[in-house]
Amino acid sequence: MVEDHEDVNAMLTELFEQADYQVTSVMDGVEGHRAFLQNEFDIVLLDIMLPYKSGDELLKEIRAISDVPVVMISAKDLVSTKIDLLRLGADDYITKPFDLGEVLARIESILRRVKKATPMKQLQYKDIMLDDVAKRVTVGGEEVLLTAKEYLLLELFMANQEKVFTKANLYESIWQEEYLGDEHIIKIHISNLRHKLKTKNSQADYIETLRGLGYRLRP
Repeated sequence: MVEDHEDVNAMLTELFEQADYQVTSVMDGVEGHRAFLQNEFDIVLLDIMLPYKSGDELLKEIRAISDVPVVMISAKDLVSTKIDLLRLGADDYITKPFDLGEVLARIESILRRVKKATPMKQLQYKDIMLDDVAKRVTVGGEEVLLTAKEYLLLELFMANQEKVFTKANLYESIWQEEYLGDEHIIKIHISNLRHKLKTKNSQADYIETLRGLGYRLRP
C-alpha cells in the first residue's frame, strides 16, 4: 500500500491486518516503487497524489512489468480521472472519503477473481513446454536444464508471448532491483538461454532482438 496521509495509511493497515492480510505500507512513490521491485504482492493499493513520484506514474511502471491487481485511491471524483486510470491499467478506483467496509469488500472481491482466474501454469510456445509445477522445460520432448534466472526469463517470455520487453523490464522483473543501465548481465543471460534452447532444436531461433526496443518471442 502506498498512501502518504499518515492517518489513512495507519487506518487501512489496521483494517487489512485485522482481516489477516500481510501488509507492506510506504508513504511515497519512490519507496513504493522500491518495495514493489523487492517483493511479490497479491494486490497493490495506490494513492494518486504522492510525494516524489505520483500514483499514476507508479501505476505505469508497475504495468510495464506486472499484471498484479492495482486499486487506486483519490479524493478526485471526476469521471475523466477514473477513466484515465482504468485505461492506464488500474483494476478499480476508490474515492475519498471512503467506507472501510466497502474498501475491504472490493479488495476481497478482486483477490477472489484473480485466484479463480489463475490457472495451473503449463505454458507452451511452439515446441517448448514449461511446467511451472515441476519447474521443468522441454524442447521437442527433450528436457533443457536452465539456471534459475534463465528459467524465469523464459517463463516471463512464454507468459507474455506478444509483449516486447525492454532490458529494464527484464532486469527489474527477474532480478527485482532497479535497472541502472548495465545491459551486460541481460545480454549474457539471453545469449545463454538462446544457446540452451538451440541445442535441442538447431533450426529454431525463439527469441527475437528488436533493435532499440528489446526482446520478445519470435511470432
